[in-house]
Amino acid sequence: MDKPWLFDESSHAGPEHLDARFVWGYDRKQGYPDPAEDLDIFARSGLGRASIMLDLGAGTGQFALAAARRFGHVKAIDVSAQMLQFLRDRAAEANLANLECVLAGFLTYRHDGPPVDGVYTRNALHHLPDFWKAIALERMARMMRAGALLRIRDLIYDFQPSESEKILGRWLDGAVEDPAEGYTRADFVVHIRDEHSTYRWLFEPMLAATGFEIVTVEFRDQVYGVYTCVKK
Repeated sequence: MDKPWLFDESSHAGPEHLDARFVWGYDRKQGYPDPAEDLDIFARSGLGRASIMLDLGAGTGQFALAAARRFGHVKAIDVSAQMLQFLRDRAAEANLANLECVLAGFLTYRHDGPPVDGVYTRNALHHLPDFWKAIALERMARMMRAGALLRIRDLIYDFQPSESEKILGRWLDGAVEDPAEGYTRADFVVHIRDEHSTYRWLFEPMLAATGFEIVTVEFRDQVYGVYTCVKK
């Protein structure tokens, strides 16, 4: 490795994401999230059949597969070979030749070709500590043309440190019992303890510092944020 200090994303992605058995049940656990709203936002910004899009942390491709049906070329990027193989099989079944799978992460993906028109990432940035989140965002910005759209969905905390126990306790109380049907209390505990969700009031300055203008922000239950940003 030419950068021995580089954060190892595959070692911090959660071991379940590298397990083929987990991958087969991943979409069900996620609740089969509908990508229609995100796709429409990209389309309204001008993306179409000639556009290039990146899906960073693509997982099983719930978004990437749908995006490939609407946009010119989609690169689905993930650190899990198991996730990508699942996605490749689905893309082949759907005859989506414009969907390219790349084994890489936020910090290691190297973009070749013209600047991209849109970047999407869902529930993946929280695997990076804040230092590396900022680097990941800056790397995204360098791959994007001016005016390109960035859409982020992730676990981000919209509260003050003094409110943590109350709000995280409420989040834990809303967990499901069956791990096949969603995220359990134990899943949430692992996320809070071992993963790297950041505060909104730290994350938004990161976006500004790395070349993005925030267009819209939505939060759910003070623990889940959705951002639409434009590359300056």
